[in-house]
Amino acid sequence: MNDPLEALAEEIRRCKLCPLSQTRRNAVPGEGPSSARCMFIGESPGAEEDMTGRPFVGRSGRLLDSVLASAGLRRESLFITGFVKCHPPRNREPRARELSACKPYLQRQIDIIRPYIIVLLGRVAVKGFMGDVALEQVRGRVFSRPGGLILPTYHPAAAMRFPARREPFIEDIATLSSLLKQ
Repeated sequence: MNDPLEALAEEIRRCKLCPLSQTRRNAVPGEGPSSARCMFIGESPGAEEDMTGRPFVGRSGRLLDSVLASAGLRRESLFITGFVKCHPPRNREPRARELSACKPYLQRQIDIIRPYIIVLLGRVAVKGFMGDVALEQVRGRVFSRPGGLILPTYHPAAAMRFPARREPFIEDIATLSSLLKQ
């Protein structure tokens, strides 16, 4: 296999580093081109993602697709993944062991893709990537990182559940669109 991103995806699909490998149907490595200028990192796959092996295909994925389209962005041009690659039972939050087991995979994906902008979707992704910082303190702000930028925002599921978060989420994706056009 010559494609390093697909080889890594296969490795993720076979992973047994944490107990989630015992309960998953499908690992969800992520999808998108290895040349993506932007990478979205969510929390972990939900039930629909576990069934299909694809990221953001449930209700929150449909909202994400709609907001991306409204901002003039195509999902197919982005790389979309989760911090954790397997569905936690009962949609519980990923545990520290699960986050640490998946973090090297995520780092390797970043190293292969070398995205200009990384969009962190939700509190778990922000904490896993930026450390012990509150999402509310960083949401919507653009941060520099070696090789590019980071844009933390709400998870689409939070934008659906809490109406006050929907407009800021839409604004953050519009900011992303502007940054990608520069």
